[in-house]
Amino acid sequence: MKRDTILIFEDNDIDRAILAELFRSDYKILEAANGKEGIALLNSNLATIAVVLLDNLMPEMDGFTVLEHVKGKNIINKIPFIMVTGERSPELEKRGYEYGIVSYITKPYQGDVVRQVVHNAIGWFQYKMQLELMVKKQNINIQKQNSVLRQQTKKLNHVNEILIDSLSNIVEFRNMESKQHIKRIREYSMCLGKSVMKLYPEYELTAEKLVQIGWASSLHDIGKIAIPDSIILKPAKLTPDEFELVKSHTTKGAEIIHHRVRLNDRGIYDYAYDIARHHHEKYDGKGYPDGLKGDEISIAAQIVSLVDVYDALTSKRVYKMAYEPDKAYQMIINGHSGAFSPKLLKAFAEVKPSFERLLDMYRDED
Repeated sequence: MKRDTILIFEDNDIDRAILAELFRSDYKILEAANGKEGIALLNSNLATIAVVLLDNLMPEMDGFTVLEHVKGKNIINKIPFIMVTGERSPELEKRGYEYGIVSYITKPYQGDVVRQVVHNAIGWFQYKMQLELMVKKQNINIQKQNSVLRQQTKKLNHVNEILIDSLSNIVEFRNMESKQHIKRIREYSMCLGKSVMKLYPEYELTAEKLVQIGWASSLHDIGKIAIPDSIILKPAKLTPDEFELVKSHTTKGAEIIHHRVRLNDRGIYDYAYDIARHHHEKYDGKGYPDGLKGDEISIAAQIVSLVDVYDALTSKRVYKMAYEPDKAYQMIINGHSGAFSPKLLKAFAEVKPSFERLLDMYRDED
């Protein structure tokens, strides 16, 4: 609806007539002799009023009482109010602007000045309303686009999860491991990751990164697909040559992820590649395949390395029985299963009870 009306609050008949005459050729005019009449006209014509000319001194309700009334209804943010006064002072001006008026008109009137002040106020408010409408439409469009992106991301994540689950299940079946093994690795990784995130902000872990690390950890042993059954399932001690071949599952796993696995989530891909290649590196540099040392090893690979050792110790294998959780914990803390970062060991100590609950929750079937 077009805003083509000027509402004039003015108790003086002559002054009101002068103001009305200035704009009658271009606007519809509504006239009120006091505040109560003006508010009634304002409420019934909100959609068409382009500007309000508000006299400061009126019977029944003065200008500031009217402003106080409309302030709580947010009207003053939708229609420009210009105060008409015969007396200007810094205090009066400050008070008016605090209420939200856009300008003052001083009596006696100067017609050209009054018309320009009103013209400027209407033009500025029209621009303001158009801008707000445009921003509102843009926000709605952005929200719609974000909603579509969230749905697409959700679908892609679901595809990633199905792919990772399928691949990890193949590895488990190939290695004669239970379905619970990958679940434990994933849960242990996120559990230990939360502890690291809390204790050591310098690693810049986030909840989103922990989820990505959890999914990526499921592919840590994918390279074992390339190792012969006779070696993977051998119940006796491996020969040096056989052990070297087993160690190659790290580089083969990284190659498989790089060339054969199509992960839509770049974060999961980067973590999966890094973890597959480096989850057997050791903090003292005595791991493989690259002999990385200290924090040359990413925190993601360090986390999965520790939880992989914990799961191996607490699980039954073709070549060993399972250790009790407390025994496995002590072996890791005391360095019997390779060197780990002191920071990582502290984080591990914080979640010892949580690991035991996860082990019980995802225990292998006999």
